[in-house]
Amino acid sequence: MPKKEKDKETQKEEKPRETAVEFLASLAGVLVTGLFIITFVLQAFEIPSSSMEDTLLIGDHVFVNREQFAAPAHWMGPLMPYRDVRRDEIAVFLSPEQPGLFLVKRIIGVPGDRIHLRDDVVYRNGEKLVEPFVRHKREHNPYTDNFPAVPPSEMYGVRNDKWAQELPSHIEGEDIVVPPNSYFAMGDNRDVSYDSRFWGFVPRENMIGRPMFIYWSFVTPANQYELRDVGDRLGFLAHIVIHFFDETRWSRTFSIVR
Repeated sequence: MPKKEKDKETQKEEKPRETAVEFLASLAGVLVTGLFIITFVLQAFEIPSSSMEDTLLIGDHVFVNREQFAAPAHWMGPLMPYRDVRRDEIAVFLSPEQPGLFLVKRIIGVPGDRIHLRDDVVYRNGEKLVEPFVRHKREHNPYTDNFPAVPPSEMYGVRNDKWAQELPSHIEGEDIVVPPNSYFAMGDNRDVSYDSRFWGFVPRENMIGRPMFIYWSFVTPANQYELRDVGDRLGFLAHIVIHFFDETRWSRTFSIVR
């Protein structure tokens, strides 16, 4: 056998194998990294309402990147992709109206934007928006279709008196102007979405994160998340176990949220 080939064979034979300790150390590193991501970066949420149809359906389970919109930490700043919330992207945030309630909507206006709706069409900074993701699924509301031209009232579903009184102070001409450190949010299913038109702006500090992808989706009744009876909840859990395979929306699994 030629000398060069012998040397190559010797090198292959002499290459050290990974020991059990080294394998466990590598595995521990992967587990720690995964645990860090799940604990500090990602958070799981369920979609409880139809306000974001057909982008997000009732029963969609999504992973949310909760660090992207967070205030940059000094020690993590260089490692995490911190950035401001952008127009037209979907965000999860705490409701400004009901403490502790998580909402998911699309961000239509960022600080300084001028927003108005005419005949259910959104105009931002004087430009008519093309929104292919928007759905209309029921009778229109004069207040929401021509916002903020039509004064808010309980007749049109505005139950938040504080917002009804505050709204005129944000109107300039035919537009509502988004104040600093705030956002204007609406659902894609515009005719049923209870959003910024009804309760006002989303403060920057209420932002939780951006939905990344659907990790599981299951056919779920519209009223399921309103049920409080333990028996009803256990009944639906049993339903999931029995119908996991035939009522899971497999085509939505691992879909990117846009």
